[in-house]
Amino acid sequence: MALLLALLMGLGVWGVFAGIRMYRAEAKLPGDLMLALEVGSTRTGAVDSLIDRMGMRYAPAVLRLMGPKQVAKYRRKIDLAGNPGGLTLDRYAARRAVYGALGGIGFLVFLMRGQLFVALLLLAFGAFWTEVGIWSAIRVRKDVIERTLPDFLDVLAVVVSAGLGFRQALDRVASKYEGPWADELSITLRQMDLGMSRRQAFAELRRRNDSEQVTMFVTALQQGEELGAPIVDTLVSLARDMRRTDAQNARRKAARAVPKATMMITTFMVPATLILLGAGLILGSGIDFGAVTGE
Repeated sequence: MALLLALLMGLGVWGVFAGIRMYRAEAKLPGDLMLALEVGSTRTGAVDSLIDRMGMRYAPAVLRLMGPKQVAKYRRKIDLAGNPGGLTLDRYAARRAVYGALGGIGFLVFLMRGQLFVALLLLAFGAFWTEVGIWSAIRVRKDVIERTLPDFLDVLAVVVSAGLGFRQALDRVASKYEGPWADELSITLRQMDLGMSRRQAFAELRRRNDSEQVTMFVTALQQGEELGAPIVDTLVSLARDMRRTDAQNARRKAARAVPKATMMITTFMVPATLILLGAGLILGSGIDFGAVTGE
């Protein structure tokens, strides 16, 4: 057992030095992987950049092991997350390789030491740490977009009613906003500048966002374009419907939170309060516990 532990520690030390050497080496990587290192480099921290460089050589192997269906699935997840920290599919594969290796080595080391719980934690870390980051980014991005969209539609309706065309008004209002919704509109406007039709560009916008409100926005625009409805009326009505939907969702969340809060209070707070009160009464009563126990 000691020999195996020493071997694992030796492999870990070798991996650290190999990673440092790979980080500092001027290796010739494929063009798409070089692009993956450059995309979002200004938004990537030092630790993530180091992990990317250590694992980028193994990214193609990870993608081959994932298979086409899993690759397509995670490409969509990364799009829904908005490429957090400059994340691309190749960077995801690189991080999965490095975190998986670290988690696997940690699992073996602590398993040999008999610390099963810590070993399982490290194994879960290696398997799911990258997934947790993507899942969290998807939720945050969706919430921010759904909070921004109604106010954006109101401002857009005012600008369009002032006489600007829809394309120019969209560009003007989008330039005043920051965050994920402004990023999505910038992508849509760039696609339209490159020759994509407005209908197709907004269909791509809907595909990139798993949000009911974004779907409502794109559908209303496309239906209004087909039926010839005034765009200002469509935008105002859509903003009103979104706020009504937000209010209904808030009431549903509040209704679901009441039973959870009641269960937490009944399960933890009430027994804890009774224990504190009982302990206070017993300690304040001056009972001689030595006489009671016969000691």
